[in-house]
Amino acid sequence: MAQYLLSVWHDEDYIDAFETTPPEVIERLHAQVGALNADMEKKGVWVFGGGLVPASSATVVRPGTDGDVSITDGPYAEAKEMMGGFWVIEAPDLDSALEWTRRASLACEGAVELRPFQDG
Repeated sequence: MAQYLLSVWHDEDYIDAFETTPPEVIERLHAQVGALNADMEKKGVWVFGGGLVPASSATVVRPGTDGDVSITDGPYAEAKEMMGGFWVIEAPDLDSALEWTRRASLACEGAVELRPFQDG
């Protein structure tokens, strides 16, 4: 079976508003995503998944010269959208992976990008 990355994307406004989101909304989202995770595990497609802290906590390591690297704080790119979490799944085909992505988008109530891993 092929492996796919399902990445959850949020804009900055969503991240900022999350701190003031009513608890019942947070609980609903956690329940929806938890149910999806449980079903992925039950159906045997789950490989790995997790939520990410805001991109402002990122550290970027870039290759330099003579084997050196530079290390900088912050996300790789300035962008209005950032990855908020992800799943790695195994699915028999693209249609099956798209169905899991559809369900993930509904559970997260936001955009989810589907990308297959390279072979080999």
